[in-house]
Amino acid sequence: MSSADDDRYVSKRLRHTSGRRARVEDTSFSPKRCLAWFREYTTPVEPDTLGPEGMEKFCKCIGVEPENVVMLVLAYKMQARRMGFFTKDEWLKGLSDLQCDTIQKLQFKLDFMCSLLNDQNVFKAVFRYAYDFARDKDQRSMDMETAKAMLQLLLAKQWSLFKQFDEFLDQSKYKVINKDQWCNILEFSRTIFNDLSNYDVDGAWPVMLDEFVEWLKLARSKSDVMTPLH
Repeated sequence: MSSADDDRYVSKRLRHTSGRRARVEDTSFSPKRCLAWFREYTTPVEPDTLGPEGMEKFCKCIGVEPENVVMLVLAYKMQARRMGFFTKDEWLKGLSDLQCDTIQKLQFKLDFMCSLLNDQNVFKAVFRYAYDFARDKDQRSMDMETAKAMLQLLLAKQWSLFKQFDEFLDQSKYKVINKDQWCNILEFSRTIFNDLSNYDVDGAWPVMLDEFVEWLKLARSKSDVMTPLH
């Protein structure tokens, strides 16, 4: 091989290696790039907190509605403490776990994050997390409006009796939901049959669920009476 051929060979190898290294660097997670991305949604006044306006912009950038359940999964990954806010540390924690430092990388992971909810243990963890995440931090319980919105988000497609339970809450005396009630709603939705035949009145269910069962049985008996026989 001539000297000129040697030079061309070395040059070609260097270009190939350089291109491969650039691709590796681009796909690997960069905390610096992730933090720069975070700053696109914060203000000079509060550079370490992404607030409601920044959240709206962030959701538009990744093409997701703020009410989409994937945003709750993302918040869970970050272990965010307040709904509508991400701190710098929460952002870096969640997105380093997901290995995402660009819009495109996170968009690629959206379906994966939704699929995590198919795991019953993950779903239970997200459901429990949602209570403290969504409730007003000045209150020990979650206000009913927020609770109904979160239950709609998490259980509407999962629980065949969700519509009836939602109607029950509308006409009930309850103005808030406490954490014990919240956790038991999920357990009830997973274990009690649609016909309520395996519901134990003497079980350790919260009074709210005893009342729901009574209300639903009464509503069904009234419906049966009003249904004409053929």
